[in-house]
Amino acid sequence: MLVLSRKRGEKIQIADNITVMVVDVRGDKVRLGVEAPRKVSVHRREVYDAINPAGSAASNPADGGNRVSA
Repeated sequence: MLVLSRKRGEKIQIADNITVMVVDVRGDKVRLGVEAPRKVSVHRREVYDAINPAGSAASNPADGGNRVSA
């Protein structure tokens, strides 16, 4: 897992077509903005697990499908 520190307004680039930006930080909550092509689905993890129950653990069997996003 890659762990990064970012401040408000800073971005993380994923490949050529996905950008994640720290929009706001309030206490222990971080608001993120994601720019991605329409063909790329972007979901909160709990939503992804709810709509893909079989695929969540299969996506990374080593950690049971749990990923921590930076």
